[in-house]
Amino acid sequence: MRTYHVNSGAGIDGLSVREHEVPVPGPGEVLVALRAASLSFRELMVLRGDYVLPVKPDVIPVSDGAGEIVAVGPGVDPARIGDRVMATLFPSWQDGPFGPEHLPQLGGSLDGMLTEYAVLPESALVPVPTHLTFQEAATLPCVAVAAWNALTGDTGGGVRAGQTVVVQGSGGVSLFALQFAKMLGAHVIATTSSQEKAKRLLKLGADEVIDYRTTPDWPGRVRELTGGRGADRVIEVAGLLEESLKAVKVYGHVAFVGFVSDTATPLDPMVLFASGATVRPLAVGSRAQFLEMSRAIEVNRLRPVIDREFAFDDAPDAYRHLASGQTFGKVVITV
Repeated sequence: MRTYHVNSGAGIDGLSVREHEVPVPGPGEVLVALRAASLSFRELMVLRGDYVLPVKPDVIPVSDGAGEIVAVGPGVDPARIGDRVMATLFPSWQDGPFGPEHLPQLGGSLDGMLTEYAVLPESALVPVPTHLTFQEAATLPCVAVAAWNALTGDTGGGVRAGQTVVVQGSGGVSLFALQFAKMLGAHVIATTSSQEKAKRLLKLGADEVIDYRTTPDWPGRVRELTGGRGADRVIEVAGLLEESLKAVKVYGHVAFVGFVSDTATPLDPMVLFASGATVRPLAVGSRAQFLEMSRAIEVNRLRPVIDREFAFDDAPDAYRHLASGQTFGKVVITV
């Protein structure tokens, strides 16, 4: 089989392909023939060397993939040969709160999915929704689960119908958050940087779109659109916490999914205190959340947004395309 390898900090040019023997699954494990993998911003961070979690040397990169079980080890049940499956990013995180015991993650401290075959614990698997292709399913494990967690994973019960949600930009988390929020009955305000993307966000279901280049005070515009009240929830992906706190209602909720190093700004503690808002950092999500999300996707026949597909041999070009910042939806690698 062929497998990509890379060292953290080696960059896209550091990706290399090597051949290995196809592995044999052990007790409680399955062998998955990968059919597709997908890239998220996390994968660029791994290659740049600034990912927040440990990355082992010579790692097989990429956390997200979907494929078919082709062999099972002793004690595997109920998984069967022929099942279409995805794997959780944190294989040991089954349910409940996240803790340091769950830090091992695919494509970081554990080998990932940019390979033709992968051995995975049965306990990490999630069935592919029946209406999705392998390419569509490969988009789910990281950003879709993070978006689902951001909307539903808090102790307050998550987003309710009629509430207002703000999503930022057109990255993977934001597009899934838009789709899920509409599925849950929310009113969605999206921010973007271009009129072309604004049109696509409206077509995807956004109720209003704010171009933050022509309207730098987008939090003020959010308040105008909500009658001065502010949004019930902001899905924060860029590190603009102060602006998000100005856009959210008093005692609202900011789901802090991540940040981009060149846009993140320091937070004035007075703004945090005055807002009374909950700021909840989150780490993707558990297998239980993944299963819940997948059921919702299947029942609602939701389809992920794919920007472009690349062949396995062209994986470095897929990384470069993602790094261009011009994508709208997920970048997928067909294996």
